[in-house]
Order: sequence, then C-alpha cells, then structure tokens
Amino acid sequence: MDFEYSAKTQSLMAKLEDFMQSYVLPANQEFHETFHSTGKYPIELLDRLKAKAFEAGLWNMFMPGLKDDEPGTRLTNLEYAPLAEIMGRVPWASEVFNCSAPDTGNMEILHQFGTPEQKERWLKPLMMGEIRSIVGLTEPDTASSDLTNLSTTIIRDGDHYVINGRKWFSTGAMHPNAKLAIVFGVSDPSPDADRHKKHSFILVPMDTPGVKIVRDVPIMHHHAPEGHSEVLYENVRVPVENILASEGDGFMLAQARLGPGRIHHCMRTIGQCELALELMCERALERKTFGRALADRANIQDWIAEARFDIDQARLLMLRAAWKMDREGAKAARVDVSAIKVVAARLQTGITDRAMQVFGAAGITPDTPLSYLWTWGRALRFIDGPDEVHLMVIARDELGKAKGRVGANTHHYVRPH
Repeated sequence: MDFEYSAKTQSLMAKLEDFMQSYVLPANQEFHETFHSTGKYPIELLDRLKAKAFEAGLWNMFMPGLKDDEPGTRLTNLEYAPLAEIMGRVPWASEVFNCSAPDTGNMEILHQFGTPEQKERWLKPLMMGEIRSIVGLTEPDTASSDLTNLSTTIIRDGDHYVINGRKWFSTGAMHPNAKLAIVFGVSDPSPDADRHKKHSFILVPMDTPGVKIVRDVPIMHHHAPEGHSEVLYENVRVPVENILASEGDGFMLAQARLGPGRIHHCMRTIGQCELALELMCERALERKTFGRALADRANIQDWIAEARFDIDQARLLMLRAAWKMDREGAKAARVDVSAIKVVAARLQTGITDRAMQVFGAAGITPDTPLSYLWTWGRALRFIDGPDEVHLMVIARDELGKAKGRVGANTHHYVRPH
C-alpha cells in the first residue's frame, strides 16, 4: 500500500488551497452574517464562488466514474481524500465545488442507475450545480439504523406511485435550490416479501403536491443554513418512470450510495480536526495563566501530541479504506469504511472538546468554529449509520474469520484445563 499523493493530486491540492485562501476564507464571515442577519441561505455568494470554481476546474471531483464529456475532474477516492480534507475546513465550502452531501451520493446513484430521461432531467443540472437535492431515508417513527424497518410507502396506482410517510434529517431541504427528493420506502408491503427486496427509491420533485417541509430540525440547538428537515409526504403522486432502477432495488441502492458518502464525511472530518488542532496550538501559544503560556503546561502539551497522532492514525485508516474501495469496490471495503466512520466521529468530538477547553469559555461561543465542529462530530456518530451498527459489522467480520480457525490459537497459546 502506497499512500503518497501523486503529482496530479499535489497539483490539485495546491490549486484548491490557493482557491480557499483567495476566495472561500475571505467570504466566510459574509456567509455567516448573511444567514444570521436575514435567516436566508446566502445563495448569491455561493453562486459567485461556484462560477469561479467551475472555471478553475475544481468541480465534481468526488466521482470516480465521471465520463470525459461530463463536467468535472475524475479522481479516485484516494486522490479525492486530501482535497475533501481541505474543503472540510470550512463546512459550507464543499458546495462551492459541487462536492457537498447529499448531492454527491444522489449524483452517484443517478449516474449508475438512472435512465437516460432521469439523467437528462435531474443528473445533468445536479452536475452543473444548478439545483440541489435531498435524500429521504431516516424516519422519526422507526429505528432507522436498520433500513429494512423504514415504513414510508411507495405504492403503485396505475401509471403512478403514491408516496406516504414522514422523513427527517433530510439535509438540504431548506436550500433555495432544493428541487429533488430521492425517497426510500416500501414498494412491496406483502407479509412474505423479502426484507431486502421490499423497498425502492423514487424521484420526487420538491414542488409535487403533498410534499411539505414540516420543520428544520436543529442539531444540539444549532440550525444549519441548509436545514436538516422533517419532510412529510402525504398522498404524493409521481409517474411510474420516476422509480430509480427497479422496484425492490432500494436496499441495494442505499448500500451503493452510503459507502462513498460515509468515507467522504470522514475525509472532511479529518480536515476539521486539523483546523481544531491548529487553533488549539495558536491559542496555547498566545494565552497565559499564572505567568506562563498555556503551551508550557504539561497537560496541554499532552493534548496536542495526542491530537497529532490521533489525526495521523485516522488519516491512514481513511486512506486505506479509500485505496481498498478504488481497488475492490465499495462492498469489499465496507468493514474498512465502518472502521473509519467510528474512528472519525470519535476523533472529531475528542479533539474539538480539548480545543474548546484550551479556548476557555470562548470555545463554546460562535466566536470560533469549534463548538459547531464538536456538534457535527457528535451528529456524525448517527449520520450514515450509528456507531453501534458499524461496530457490529466489524465484530461480525472478525468473528467470521475466527470461525475458520477455531482452536488454532488455543492449541498453541492457551494452557489446557
């Protein structure tokens, strides 16, 4: 395994870092002031920056299967990883480069499984950054960590499907350009249906009658500009051609969608942890208590050192998952992806918590990004599957391997009784 960044990747990193310094960071204050003073998403600012990013060739970098005639730069997951880190340092920056969730996952499954008509109507404007999309997965009334529990219904009625259900944490629903919902639900409600074949994904235009945004759900009392919304689908009718792939393919599509999405979150998280460490170090050098700089305190030095090797270890784990996904596919890398998903979320809450402590009371205010980054790290322990599900995946894999060698170790290393 060789994780050294290629010359191509290093060139793109330098170009992206220059773009962030020249355009994104100077606009960061404007972004937040616009949202907090007006309550509106700063769409004009984003459109201005997106045009510059498109012109610079920093566009749709997340999609390994990008075709030559499609807008963007085709990169492997391994090549994309350090770029996602750089974008992740400013939570809203990914949209500038058309690399933000949930659009990335939605574009990938439309790219792989959409019909020519679906691609023309939805994928093309998504890839051009003209519209945004949401995904309707988790539900407030079911244990959504098990996708087969989800109970929203997608029932065929002649030439239409009728959708009924309630979803929440539909990220991006408050965005002014949100035009498409990709909704997961039961299309075969019969009692004897295969639990992995009874769900489907369907494309629902956001302006379809019966689609209602009930509320923006705050995370730890924080309202995200794009919203993590609760959305009601009440007798929503869409044509049969809006089904994605085929009836019963929902679970398969969800797994195909979640694999890359999970690792993208982890890539951005590592960039945010690097930022938290940098802020912690600068604060420790600048602030004094009882006549000495915080940086001279042994416990602060321990926190800094532990943050450094925690980040480096997580990055190596993430790069290995990306490398394996590139070589063998998302399914083969699922245990590695589960591992980095747990590690990255724990990493973010741990490092940002220590950084907030070094900043003192200022660390829990909006004067630094730390409290928001901590909030997002805590949310990441649920997003795309809770820790417990990923730990189960890893444990079952280890136990499965052990079953094939039962007695091999006890025979040589354990004294019989």
